[in-house]
Amino acid sequence: MRLGSALSKIAAPLTRRFRAGTTLKEALDCASKLSREGFLFTLDHLGEHVSGKREADAATELYVVLLKALKEYSLPRNISLKLSQLGMGVDSELCLKNLERIVNATEELKGFVRVDMENSASTDVTLRMIKSAHKNRLTPVGAVLQAKLKRTPDDLLSMLESGISVRLCKGVYDEPTEIAFQSRSDIRREFLALAKRLLTSDMTHGIATHDEFIIDEVKKFILSNGIEKSSFEFQMLLGIRIGLAKKLLAEGWKVRIYIPFGKAWLPYTIRRIREIKNRIAISDLFRRDKRNKFA
Repeated sequence: MRLGSALSKIAAPLTRRFRAGTTLKEALDCASKLSREGFLFTLDHLGEHVSGKREADAATELYVVLLKALKEYSLPRNISLKLSQLGMGVDSELCLKNLERIVNATEELKGFVRVDMENSASTDVTLRMIKSAHKNRLTPVGAVLQAKLKRTPDDLLSMLESGISVRLCKGVYDEPTEIAFQSRSDIRREFLALAKRLLTSDMTHGIATHDEFIIDEVKKFILSNGIEKSSFEFQMLLGIRIGLAKKLLAEGWKVRIYIPFGKAWLPYTIRRIREIKNRIAISDLFRRDKRNKFA
């Protein structure tokens, strides 16, 4: 048995809390449940770094099917995707064509597409494709920016000037010190400075964090500056800090949950474990507590 296959079998039951499941129906059922509880959501079919056109086209087709299924379920058409899944590493024209197809389908169904950010090597091409797909469209195409990257203040300004909604996160990819902040205090400082710029713009953005210090500072800034609670969203990941997400919702804040699903879940799950390993004990991470689950 190959190492990757063996690792998947061991990790699958332990990491189930981070994903809705492997099937489209499981994802839709999870989204329906969260929606009934008052949460917003975005669905992401897991997968990245496809090796050829056939895989890229198949991933694109699945997103079109997902959008139509959301409509059939009478759920908001809100999706997230990675460009490496659509063929960015195979051929840039293929990737842009696939992105355009998904955006066209989203526009027809009055939805929203958020393009996830990957490692720093792909930042330029990702932002360029987002701008291209967003241009002259009624349907918004959103970007994700990582506070840890030193270039992000300039990228944020560029996105705002282009009228593109931003999901701001800390950034989970390992990056060298030349281009990225490394310490928690530096990343927190940058995150808050960027968040304040987003919160004072005239668009709806996502503040994506599980860091209570940042969340508390954002809440203070919002309330002290008379900014409407409904003007932005807190965004969190399925299976992480669930109690905090429910608390924010109960306080009247908008909370969107990122719902990943699909068979290619291992790379995503490894990043999630790496992200939170210093904040909670591994025994708590894998604790199978039904009271602490969304789905």
